[in-house]
Amino acid sequence: MERLPSQAAEQSSRIQQMREFPFSDREFERARRLIHKLAGIAMSELKQDMVYGRLVRCLRAKGLKSFEQYLDLVEADRGREREAFINALTTNLTSFFREPHHFPMLAEHARGRAGAGPYRVWCAASSTGEEPYSIAIALAEALPAARAMEIVASDVDTQVLEAAQRGVYPEARVRGIAPERLRRFFQPAGGAGHGMLQVRPELSSRIDFKRINLLDADWGLRGQFDAIFCRNVMIYFDKPTQRRLVERFRPLLRPEGLLICGHSESLQNHADLFRSLGRTAYAPVSRPA
Repeated sequence: MERLPSQAAEQSSRIQQMREFPFSDREFERARRLIHKLAGIAMSELKQDMVYGRLVRCLRAKGLKSFEQYLDLVEADRGREREAFINALTTNLTSFFREPHHFPMLAEHARGRAGAGPYRVWCAASSTGEEPYSIAIALAEALPAARAMEIVASDVDTQVLEAAQRGVYPEARVRGIAPERLRRFFQPAGGAGHGMLQVRPELSSRIDFKRINLLDADWGLRGQFDAIFCRNVMIYFDKPTQRRLVERFRPLLRPEGLLICGHSESLQNHADLFRSLGRTAYAPVSRPA
């Protein structure tokens, strides 16, 4: 049954009374505007409780007494505080070989690409590393030992990037990986505790981890890529931001390159730039000569 406005207001009032710090609708809207400005994330108006839960830890850590103080600090800061704000509000759901159909497609594409140069991939949302390491495993299996690969793995969240660079995971996180892959690409993580595995250096050395905010004017990337993975990222952006990203991806891909998106993402509104290969994989549209 639909709640009447008065009932909704009463419920909101009760929630506010239970909170450690007041978090008004005005402050929530300010936080929404700020995360959109800094990271392009279009935060739903239904996420007020989630935003409170994530940001309240930042208030405690700084010893602040109100969200107004905290948001003032974020807006005035150009470094660590903005970084912590973005880290708190980004979502980092990932796993090894998530959406597994993309990896045989990548391997086939890599085997079929002509030329002696390295096969280059940009993973634009590396999170804690499972996706770029899955890419590296798929390519290591597909390509001859002498064939080089280069993988750039980026994220806006510095905390998850640090975890990705360490490449250390509990056994439960790698349980779905085939035993022969585990033996070849992982080793016991010395000093990390019982039941922890680490990506072998010969694989992790193929990946260059770096912080990239997809809203930045200069991503600091040089040359073109054979494949770009940008999965389950654009769903958090509004349509104008999505369009700008797709426009910027196009010149970064080689003419025969792949753009891999997430299962709930579609480029059907960008058919002038990319054509579908099926299962959220896309190829650049050829430009007229």
